[in-house]
Order: sequence, then structure tokens, then C-alpha cells
Amino acid sequence: MSPVLPSYVEALGDGIHAIDTGFHRDRFDAAYLIVHAGHAAFIDTGTTHAVPRLLGALDALGLARDAVDWVIPTHVHLDHAGGAGALMQELPQARLLVHPRGLRHMVDPSALWQGALAVYGPAEMDRSYGHLVPAPAERTSATHDGMTVPLAGRTLTLADTPGHARHHHCVWDATTRGWFTGDTFGLSYREFDTVRGPFILPTTTPVQFEPELLQASIRRLLAAEPACVYLTHFGRIGEVQRLGAQLLSLIDELVALGQACRHLPDRHEALKSGQFEIFARHLADHGCKMEREAIARLLAMDLELNAQGLAIWLDRD
Repeated sequence: MSPVLPSYVEALGDGIHAIDTGFHRDRFDAAYLIVHAGHAAFIDTGTTHAVPRLLGALDALGLARDAVDWVIPTHVHLDHAGGAGALMQELPQARLLVHPRGLRHMVDPSALWQGALAVYGPAEMDRSYGHLVPAPAERTSATHDGMTVPLAGRTLTLADTPGHARHHHCVWDATTRGWFTGDTFGLSYREFDTVRGPFILPTTTPVQFEPELLQASIRRLLAAEPACVYLTHFGRIGEVQRLGAQLLSLIDELVALGQACRHLPDRHEALKSGQFEIFARHLADHGCKMEREAIARLLAMDLELNAQGLAIWLDRD
């Protein structure tokens, strides 16, 4: 008999489970639990507030805490890795695998906290992210491009994928021919699904957006001819080649928008409104019938953060 799973856990088959972390809204932020031959690995963790849900997924599946071998955040942004330290406290046998550029921020998250505090402010940090717990240094290791991670006979492979952030890697699961893509392969919200399938858009959040590197990383993921991708935002999707082409094209459009807005006195608002018009136009072409106001509400946080990331890229460039 299959276990009864909490409403926030979705079994995707082949031992993979998507856990809605509850961050921001339903079906916005996922962590993934891979279970194979009695052993387990988490890919991304969500925030500290998500840890009870991650542990609840283990409990529902009848897995002891010491069955978890690996915790692998795709990168150290807090909606992906903020809960890693607190989660590691509960998993006595697990090792935390982190991109080498992000490892120090997991062992000592003080700089990570201050950077996010500057963007969000103290009230939002407490409400959305919670307290950051340092990861145990003796159980935390840096990864490298091409690194293979054994999970009871199942192989996971790590690929360095800069562009969204320089501390980003993606995780290849050979069993399902799927990538766990963090933010490299963009955002796809189920509210935008139509009869034509899922819709996808890039994320250019602060502070390390680099469009050429991001496009190269996307092409690298596509070259593996994946059957699916597991997005943190949100869920497993197919039609990977079509969506990859859409992502590459939209990045070009955002770059052109940024260049057009570079010297405007109201650049931030122009970047937000320009993005919205790009996405709304493509959503209409995709057959989305959602009202413009509803689209704007759904994308409000992404438009704001993308505009900040584009601005930092423009100033650096």
C-alpha cells in the first residue's frame, strides 16, 4: 500500500517527491526528496520555515532521519538553501554538498543574511526566511563540475551552471533523465499552464545575473536531451527543448530592454513595466486568458527582483 502523503508532498514516480515549502504562496517554491533503496537525498531545502515540512515528508514515507545521505542546494539563495543548516541538525548522517563559491556562506551565513537583509529589510527577513543556522563544517563539502554523487546505486551528477548566480550548480538524475535546475532553467508557474503546455520565464534576480553565461548554461542542460526538468519554481515539467528555446529568446528580450532603459531617470520602474509587457505579450500568445491585473499580482515579486538584477548587471557591464 502506498503511504499517505501530506498535501504538500507530491509523488512524481521513480522515487522523486516534490515538497511545496510554503514560501510566498502555494506552488511557488519546491524542495525535492529522492528516495532510492532506503536511502534519500534532498535537492534544495527552501527556507528555515520549510524544515518541518521536509521532515514531515520523511516521516510520511517511513524514512528515519539517518536514511538521508545528502543535502544538495542548487545555490545559496535563501529560498533554495536558507533551511540547509537547520535541516542538517536533524539529519545525523547527511553530508551537505555546496557549490565552492557558496560553501562559506553555509558554514557561516552571516554575510548571506546581511546581503538579503539589505534587499528585504528585517521584518520581511523574519517573516519569510527565519533564522539562519550554520551548517556543520565537518559535514559540508564543496562540489566540482562533473562530480558524481552515489545514492545507494543511483547516480546523481553535478554540473556548474553560472548565469543566474556564480554559485549555482544543477543536478542530473540519470534514472529519470531529468535536471534539478534551481533557477538556471527559469520559472514556470502552474497558473500559466494552458492547452499548449507550460510557460516559462527567466529569473534575473540580484546580484550575479550574467546573460551570456546563463544562456550557455541553458544550452548545456538542453544538450543532455533531458526528458524533464525539476524546477524549484515550480515542479516537474516536460517539453524541455521548446521551453529552453523560449528561455533563450526571452533572455535576449530582457537584455534588449535593459540596454534601452540603461540611462533612463526612472530606470527601475521602466524595467518593471517593460518586463511585464514582454511577459504579458508572450502569455497571450501562449493562450493564457488571465487578466493583466492577475498576471501582475502573480509576478509582482519576480518583476521587482528581476528589475534589481537587471540594474546591477547594467551598472556592472
